[in-house]
Amino acid sequence: MSTTAIFGSHVLSRDASGAQQVLTDRWVLLEGRRIAAITATRPSADQVFDAPGRFVLPGLLNLHNHCFSEAVARTHAEDGAGRRSNKSIIYTVLLPLTKTGIDILSREERLAIARLGILQLLKGGATTVMEPFRNGIPEMFDAAEEMGLRFYGAPYLFSTADAKAGPDGVVRYAGDDGAADLAAWNALHARWEGKGEGRIRLAMSPHATDTCGPDLLRACAARARELNVPITTHLAQSDAEVATIKARYDGRTPAEYLDWLGLLAPDLLAAHCVASTDDDLRLMAARGATVLNCPRVFARTGRTAAFARFAEHGVRTLIGTDGYNMDLLGEINAAAIISKVTTGRSDVATSAQLIDAVTVSAAAAIRRPDLGVLEPGAAADITVLDLTHPHLQPLFDPRRAMVALANRANVDMVAVDGRVLLAGGRYLHGDEAAIVAAGSAAVQRIWALPEAQAAFRGEG
Repeated sequence: MSTTAIFGSHVLSRDASGAQQVLTDRWVLLEGRRIAAITATRPSADQVFDAPGRFVLPGLLNLHNHCFSEAVARTHAEDGAGRRSNKSIIYTVLLPLTKTGIDILSREERLAIARLGILQLLKGGATTVMEPFRNGIPEMFDAAEEMGLRFYGAPYLFSTADAKAGPDGVVRYAGDDGAADLAAWNALHARWEGKGEGRIRLAMSPHATDTCGPDLLRACAARARELNVPITTHLAQSDAEVATIKARYDGRTPAEYLDWLGLLAPDLLAAHCVASTDDDLRLMAARGATVLNCPRVFARTGRTAAFARFAEHGVRTLIGTDGYNMDLLGEINAAAIISKVTTGRSDVATSAQLIDAVTVSAAAAIRRPDLGVLEPGAAADITVLDLTHPHLQPLFDPRRAMVALANRANVDMVAVDGRVLLAGGRYLHGDEAAIVAAGSAAVQRIWALPEAQAAFRGEG
């Protein structure tokens, strides 16, 4: 059994009550796939990492990300590009072009895009990622297994796989793909659940309230609960979605729609929720559902998605990147700033809250008490930040420095299941330049299509 010793000038721990505490000058010893000890004395180990000024954390969890679709949109969706009347690009750019990409790209090209995304996630400090994606991109699983990430793949299910939004933003169905998508999900579950020594798991992912009808959502919930897997979906991510659900289902809000169908429960992780009412959030809190807050992807459209609003309604609130930059440290910084600006208060979305949102609270949301903590017996998932950079000096509080000042450039080391994947900020098990070049070339094949050019101009 291999052993790894990591020195931390600062180590994030928990006191007897479960509250965060930062220990100074400690060693974290990994034995095989578990944390063996946290000690003040240097242990004997096969590998030793003893650089000063490091902040050793439990592996960070990013429970909402889209490697493929955000690669397609990257630098095309800024400054209002691709939008009609500043409306969402989900149904005009992201979904159509990812569907086209599945059709025109080879398996190796899809795998290249998946590897590019996972490289970014690791370099952004994440050790566990939940990734919703088209079920025609099973290469996401291959890349995660190959590159060492702890991965909850969430292949989409749609009542219609070819969702179209009219000029009013309302989604209209075109056929019924729910049964086929559930069959595809089941096949992927049979192929991948528990692979990579348990690192590879599945989540049930009906795409959104406006693309999934009642029968499909009930079937998804029943199957997920039979298999004890998390359920994740997009909820109230636009005003048009709210209008669609209200018109279809007797004036219900998206949250009320899911509650009516039995999905609003502790196993539901609902992304975005920016168009939720205060009553919706109170209902979500009462049902024990979780909000996945991804503030930056909305900030680029001029809309605030404030962590503090969800948290102050009592909803368990986590942070995800939505694929936008895949810099989890940058995302928690945005969550802090946007919350403080929108509330006019400096004492909301605190550093401790936001660190919990990507560690212990995130682990609890997927029922994994062995993740998100540094303690003997926990999974040997570690994220290490280098706090010696000039923009973090002089240093008083490493947690505040992490949230207020750090970014992905400070990610020094990542280990998953005791295997060191990143050291000195570099991926150890592949050629970073080759991964970037291959993934970029594959995405550019999509960009070259006439329909992509039109979509990026906001046409069609």
